[in-house]
Amino acid sequence: MTPLLRIGHGYDIHPFAEGRPLWLGGVHFPDSPIGLAGHSDADVLLHALCDALLGAAGLSDIGKYFPPSDMRHKNRPSIEFVGEVRVLLLERGWRIGNVDVTVIAEVPKIGPRAEEMKTVIADALQISPMAIGIKATTNEGLGFVGRGEGICAHAVALIYQEEFPGS
Repeated sequence: MTPLLRIGHGYDIHPFAEGRPLWLGGVHFPDSPIGLAGHSDADVLLHALCDALLGAAGLSDIGKYFPPSDMRHKNRPSIEFVGEVRVLLLERGWRIGNVDVTVIAEVPKIGPRAEEMKTVIADALQISPMAIGIKATTNEGLGFVGRGEGICAHAVALIYQEEFPGS
């Protein structure tokens, strides 16, 4: 039987904030003088990834499962969200094929830390790092991101079921 394939897209954006650590892809950037504003650790890359996975499964967005109004998520590591989203998908019979993320930021440089991010994300999703793409670009000085006011990320995810539901 042909596997059932689904694709999801996620997007997230956060402004920079003084006095916060910078986390991207589950990796801490200790040399960054500023982090991102948000209720959790504000890891924009992982938030976009969660939305891509949830969307592919036809589920709601990250805000439903990890609402900023819930104090349990205050400063929580977003990599924990990724692991919980993986479980939500597994409970519904979905497996993760691959994910691909693009970070749009003027700073920091993502490339030197991309392999580390892939390893951290692969561990949370329980897939091979080879099934994870991490890329980065700038906004060429244009807009919110181009002015260095924050970071955004786009993510896509492919999920599959080996058998159709109910078969």
